[in-house]
Amino acid sequence: QLTPSSFLRIGQLSNVDLNEDIRELVRDGAPEPPRQHPNEIPHNEKLLSLKYESLDYDNSENQLFLEEERRINHTAFRTVEIKRWVICAMIGILTGLVACFIDIVVENLAGLKYRVVKGNIDKFTEKGGLSFSLLLWATLNASVVMVGSVIVAFIEPVAAGSGIPQIKCYLNGVKIPHVVRLKTLVIKVCGVILSVVGGLAVGKEGPMIHSGAVIAAGISQGRSTSLKRDFKIFEYFRRDTEKRDFVSAGAAAGVSAAFGAPVGGVLFSLEEGASFWNQFLTWRIFFASMISTFTLNSVLSVYHGNAWDLSSPGLINFGRFDNEKMGYTIQEIPIFIFMGVVGGILGALFNALNYWLTMFRIRYIHRPCLQVVEAMLVAAVTATVGFVMIYCSRDCQPIQGSTVAYPLQLFCADGEYNSMATAFFNTPEKSVVNLFHDPPGSYNPMTLGMFTLMYFFLACWTYGLTVSAGVFIPSLLIGAAWGRLFGISLSYLTKGSIWADPGKYALMGAAAQLGGIVRMTLSLTVIMMEATGNVTYGFPIMLVLMTAKIVGDYFVEGLYDMHIQLQSVPFLHWEAPVTSHSLTAREVMSTPVTCLRRIERVGTVVDILSDTSSNHNGFPVVESNPDATQVGMQLGCCMTVPDGLSPPQVFVERANLSLVQRRLKLKDFRDAYPRFPPIQSIHVSQDERECMIDLSEFMNPSPYTVPQEASLPRVFKLFRALGLRQLCMPAWGCTLSLSWQVVGMVTRKDLARYRLGKEGLEELSLAQT
Repeated sequence: QLTPSSFLRIGQLSNVDLNEDIRELVRDGAPEPPRQHPNEIPHNEKLLSLKYESLDYDNSENQLFLEEERRINHTAFRTVEIKRWVICAMIGILTGLVACFIDIVVENLAGLKYRVVKGNIDKFTEKGGLSFSLLLWATLNASVVMVGSVIVAFIEPVAAGSGIPQIKCYLNGVKIPHVVRLKTLVIKVCGVILSVVGGLAVGKEGPMIHSGAVIAAGISQGRSTSLKRDFKIFEYFRRDTEKRDFVSAGAAAGVSAAFGAPVGGVLFSLEEGASFWNQFLTWRIFFASMISTFTLNSVLSVYHGNAWDLSSPGLINFGRFDNEKMGYTIQEIPIFIFMGVVGGILGALFNALNYWLTMFRIRYIHRPCLQVVEAMLVAAVTATVGFVMIYCSRDCQPIQGSTVAYPLQLFCADGEYNSMATAFFNTPEKSVVNLFHDPPGSYNPMTLGMFTLMYFFLACWTYGLTVSAGVFIPSLLIGAAWGRLFGISLSYLTKGSIWADPGKYALMGAAAQLGGIVRMTLSLTVIMMEATGNVTYGFPIMLVLMTAKIVGDYFVEGLYDMHIQLQSVPFLHWEAPVTSHSLTAREVMSTPVTCLRRIERVGTVVDILSDTSSNHNGFPVVESNPDATQVGMQLGCCMTVPDGLSPPQVFVERANLSLVQRRLKLKDFRDAYPRFPPIQSIHVSQDERECMIDLSEFMNPSPYTVPQEASLPRVFKLFRALGLRQLCMPAWGCTLSLSWQVVGMVTRKDLARYRLGKEGLEELSLAQT
C-alpha cells in the first residue's frame, strides 16, 4: 500500500540539491545525520533549473471544458466580458489605493527620521561630538532596514527586489512559487516602505509593478486561498490563460500608479511582460491603468488638502519643464547621442558589477541570517558615506528661494545650507526632481561628481539585497547627477549659452542611465514624457534610449534578464537562437515518454504520477492496437493530476462499467485551482488500486504535435506563440498495421537550454538547483 512518505512531492521546490548522499543513507536504514548548512553553494550561470514548472496558457479542450462552453449562450458570454471590465476597474482602484498608502507612510516616516537626524546634527555642530549624530543616523537606518529584511528573508523571500523579473517570468509561462500570493503583497508593501525609510539607495516605484500584478491575480479569482475565503464570484476566470491577462493589466496599473503614465504602463506591459497580446486586451489594460492613475490622483489631492486639484498623477512627478528656457537645437543631437553612449557604458558597468555581486551572494550569502546582516551593513554604510560626504563638503548655497525640505547648515554661514545634504536628506524621488529643476549654480561640480561616484556603487551594492526595493529611481538619480554635471561642464565650454541648461541635461542623463541598465526603449520614452508633462523632449529621449540600449547590449544584457538567467529560470525569449536551425525536434525532445491507456488501472496512474523521474508532467493517452505489438494510436494528452483520484472517486471496479454514479465537472478543478492536491495527499487503498478509471474526460483530445524533423526555431515559435506546456512528437509505427505512437515530448526546459553564447550556440546543463 502506498503511503504519503513513500514518494516525494511532485514539483517540490528546493534551493539546492546537496543532500542526495544523506537521503541514500536514510533509504539504506542508517540514521539521518544532523543537517548542516554548506558554507558555499556551487553555482554555475550555465545551469537550467528543473524545479520550475510551466504554466499552461493553452486551454485544454477536454470533454468537461467543451461541454461547459457549449452550454453558455451569447448573453452569458456578454456577461463574462462585462465581468472582465469590472475586474480591470477593481484592479486599477486597489492598485491606486496601495500606491497612496505607500506614498503617505513613506512621506511621514522618512520626514520624521530626517527631522530627528537634522536636529541632532544641528545640536552637536554647536557643542561638538558629531560622531554621535553619525551613530544615530546609521543606527536608525540599520534598525529600519533590519525589520524590512527580516520579514522578507524569513517570511516570503520572493518579495525581495523589485519583482519585475519574477512577473516577467510568470507572464512568460514559468510558475514562480508564491509570486502572486496575498502574503507576498503584504510583505512587499511593508518591505518597500521600510527600505525607502531606511535610507537605502532604492525606490518605491519598481515594486508597484509586482504589487499590481498580485492584486490582479487575487481579484480575478474571486477568492483568497491564503485567507481561505471564497466569494463564489469570477469562477470562470480560474485558469492560467485568464489569470495571465489580468496580471498583465495589474503590472500596467502598477506602472501607471508609480509614474502617472497610463500609456507608459500599457507599453511597459507589452514591451517587458506580456507573452500574449490582442486589441481587446489592450483596451482593458489601458482602462485599468487609467483608473489606477485617477484613483491615486484623487486620494492624494484630498490628502494634500486640494480636493479638486488633480496634479499629482503618480508617486513621482518630474515637474514641468519650461520650453522657452530648455528648448533644443539640431546642434545638440550629437551631444544627446554621446550621452546615450555614456549611459549605455555606465549601465553595462552597473550590470556587470551587480552580476558578480549576485553570484557571490548566491554562493556565500544564502542563509537568511546572513542576508539580514548584509542588508543592515549596507544601510549603515549608506548612512556613513552620506554623513562623511556632507561633513567634507564645503558647497554652501543661499537658502533664500530654495525648495529644500530639510536644509542642513552644518559648517556653512548663516542663511546658507549644505548642498550635498540635499541629496542625502531627501527621498530619492525628491532628489531627482531637485536635480531636474534647481536653477543653475545650485550645485558645485565637485559635489555632483562625488555624489555620482558614491551613489553608483551604493545602488549597485543595494540591488539584490533581501529587501523589497526597486532600481528605477536610483538609476534616474545617478543619471540626473552626471547629466547635470555634463550640462554644467558644457555651459563652461560654451560661455554660458542659453541652450546649455543643466536641468535639461539632467533629464537626458537620467533617461540614458535608466535605459542603459534596464534596456527599455518604447515604454520608457512614454513614461518619461508623461512624467514630465512635455512632448517637446520626445525625440531626444528616444534618441538617448535607443543609443543606450544598443551600446549596453554590446557588452552585457539588461539587468532583469541577467537576474532571470542567474536564477536558472527556463525563460523563453521571443525568438529561438539565430544559429539553431541545424537542430531538429528529434535532437531536443525528452525520451522515453510515459503513456497512459484511455481506460487505465488506478494503481498504474498513481505509480506514474508518483514517479519523480518524469520531468514533463504530461502524459499522452494512447489506445492499444490488438493487431500490433507496442503500437498505439494517440488519443490525447492528460496534463493534470486526475481529480477523480480524490474523494468522491469516479473510478469503477471493471473497465466495462459506465461512470453513472457521479460525473466530474469543471467546477471541481476550478475549486482546487491553483493549488491542486499533490498525489501523496490522496489515499488509495489496495482494493482501489485494482479499479479502473476512464481518462476521456480529463485528456485533451486534440493536442498540438510536430514531426520529429521540424527545426528547433519552428518548434520554438509554435511553443512560444501558443503558450504551450508540452508538445508531443508522434511517429508512424512500422508493424503489420500503421498507427501513431508517441516517441518524444518537448517541454519548456528542452527549448530554453539552448542559447546563444559568446562562442556560438551552447547547451545548458539541467540541474535541481
